[in-house]
Amino acid sequence: MVNTDRLYIGGQWVVPLSTERIAVENPYTEETVARVPACGAADVDRAVRAAREAFPAWSAVTPADRAAHLKALQRELAVRSEEMAALITAEMGSPRRLAERVQVGLPLMVLGETAAIVEEFAWSERIGNSLVVREPVGVVGAITPWNYPLHQTVAKLAPALAAGCAFVLKPSEVAPLSAFLLAEVVDSVGFPPGVFNIVTGTGPDAGEPLVGHPLVDMVSFTGSTRAGTRVSELAAGTVKKVALELGGKSAGIILDDADLAASVKAVVANCMLNSGQTCTALTRMLVPRARYDEAVALAAEAAARAPMGDPADPGTRVGPLASAPARVRVLGYLAQARREGAVFATGGPDARVPEQGHFVAPTVLAGVDPSSAVAREEIFGPVLTVLGYDDEDDAVRIANDSDYGLSGGVWSGDTDRALAVARRLRTGQVSVNNGQFNPAAPFGGYRRSGTGRELGRFGLEEFCEVKAVQLP
Repeated sequence: MVNTDRLYIGGQWVVPLSTERIAVENPYTEETVARVPACGAADVDRAVRAAREAFPAWSAVTPADRAAHLKALQRELAVRSEEMAALITAEMGSPRRLAERVQVGLPLMVLGETAAIVEEFAWSERIGNSLVVREPVGVVGAITPWNYPLHQTVAKLAPALAAGCAFVLKPSEVAPLSAFLLAEVVDSVGFPPGVFNIVTGTGPDAGEPLVGHPLVDMVSFTGSTRAGTRVSELAAGTVKKVALELGGKSAGIILDDADLAASVKAVVANCMLNSGQTCTALTRMLVPRARYDEAVALAAEAAARAPMGDPADPGTRVGPLASAPARVRVLGYLAQARREGAVFATGGPDARVPEQGHFVAPTVLAGVDPSSAVAREEIFGPVLTVLGYDDEDDAVRIANDSDYGLSGGVWSGDTDRALAVARRLRTGQVSVNNGQFNPAAPFGGYRRSGTGRELGRFGLEEFCEVKAVQLP
């Protein structure tokens, strides 16, 4: 376990000014595994000022040298990947196999992709008599969630450092331990002091001072739409640039010519990934009304086969939810669904789950009113709602009838037909016939799913300002 007694600020492990601590719980054992500083505005100010001091020199480093630092970070993180995976499993309950392949494997890919992009990025271009240059935005305050703690950090950190920004991270107090290990890795690579800093604490006590700090030039936030709205309000006071990656209620459309069994299996697997704690999860499965009952039965069978248990067991597919409040929230939605007459095809609040840990059984809901809360609101647990549609236009209408627009999926026996439907969906990304996630492609949402984009070239551009120099 990493040492969480100190904060990483200005290239050193320093004693926090706050004497308060926050307990970090293992959601499977329900035991406290660490305590982290409950920072306030004073610690945040130290970290921001360290970043501000480091920014001029780091922004002057050549893009090639910054890319070399990212490659070194990727190599050192790979060396400690097993340690990092075990830590993420301990702090938020991600099944170990998922932790290794996705929670750590994906950030390693992002670091490599970002380093490659830096070397080919158009840092300047001529437009008529103007030289258009892209420069780092400055000091970035990043607030990251607990569901993919390392990935969501690296998705911000890699392009921010690549652009020449200095970085202050406030990880979720639910799962902050991976941030401490990341700081150890950053320190070992030899980034200049102050380029990367971490403070820990709650949103009101540490997050809000970071967002509102006058020396922070940009805020990159991942979390709930409610919290993202608060970030926007606070950032407006100093007219900061803001990037928000928020919630989702994504639809997986299975067209009438698709292989129903294979498509249903793919949607269920997507929905249950990370115990349903994924913002892009396809939590609404749209199927032809004529095959509704068949689709529900297939979904229930697939969900019931997902083994729950000890996240450290390689066979576990569904681990506990990350915290007791998360479990209470999901069970509240299921209780509401029951009151509204939904049918539990499998799972539900009374389903058998392991006695130890914050578990909710993989659940498939049928007979749901499309206007109900479980059909419209982000539950953030292993819960799939099955909705029927009349024809292709009706499927698109239902999919787009949402406050969110983060992700989606379309299945068809005809790829061109699926692509045509995908183009009609008002969402930031769409998977066609189970197309795999691409860490070099832009990631972000429409409407209440956020603003801005992460990953790849588009993610790098978020951390840049654009200057036009008019030449004679």
